[in-house]
Amino acid sequence: MGAHRSPERTDDGHFVVIGGRKWRATDPLIPEDAAARLRRHLMAARRAVRSATTAGDVSAERAARARVNEAKIALGERGTPWWDQTHDERRRRWEAGLANLDGQDHD
Repeated sequence: MGAHRSPERTDDGHFVVIGGRKWRATDPLIPEDAAARLRRHLMAARRAVRSATTAGDVSAERAARARVNEAKIALGERGTPWWDQTHDERRRRWEAGLANLDGQDHD
C-alpha cells in the first residue's frame, strides 16, 4: 500500500478536489481527536446505510442516513459553510454533533 496523500485543496482551502470533483473540506478548526471521532461516526453510519439497504430495512436506512448527515454537518462538510461561521459557532457545531453522535447506541 502506498503512502497516504492529502487530497488537493482549492486555493482558499474551502474545498478538496477528489476525482476532479470539489467537495467541501472538513473544518480545520476541529481538533484532530474530535475530527477523528466524527470520522469514525461517519464511517459507522455509512456502513449502517449499506447494511440497511442490503436488508431492505427502510427505517434503519433512514436513521443511518440521518447519522451520516449529522456527522457531515458536525465536520463542517454540510450545512452553513464553516468559513461563514464565527469560531464559537464552529466549536458549538462540532461539539453538539459529537455529543449527540456519542450519545447514540451504534457501533
